[in-house]
Amino acid sequence: MKTTELINTRLRKDRAMTTISLRMPEDVIDDLKRVAPMLGFSGYQPLIRAYVGQGLRQDLARLESDPLHNLIDSLRRHGVSDAVIAEAVAEARTDDPAPVLPRLDAGCKTN
Repeated sequence: MKTTELINTRLRKDRAMTTISLRMPEDVIDDLKRVAPMLGFSGYQPLIRAYVGQGLRQDLARLESDPLHNLIDSLRRHGVSDAVIAEAVAEARTDDPAPVLPRLDAGCKTN
């Protein structure tokens, strides 16, 4: 799903919700309860959802704009193993790149 479609979907008020259990330190919950009304939230749970949503949107935007991430996803869809991908990424990030091999075009003869 494209980012704009994802944002539009997330802005709908009628989205399905699920209940989760999340262990957090009591002092963090106390701070959330204290801060929520100051930020205009009806309670600490909507504030937590806002924090999670904000962080998730930032990470999605960062990851979706990363050409390397897009290439890795494409390679996985084409059946390239994670081990081969990891090796290639590590090789590409080294200061001493592997020697460039000549291209074998269709019109090129090999012995």
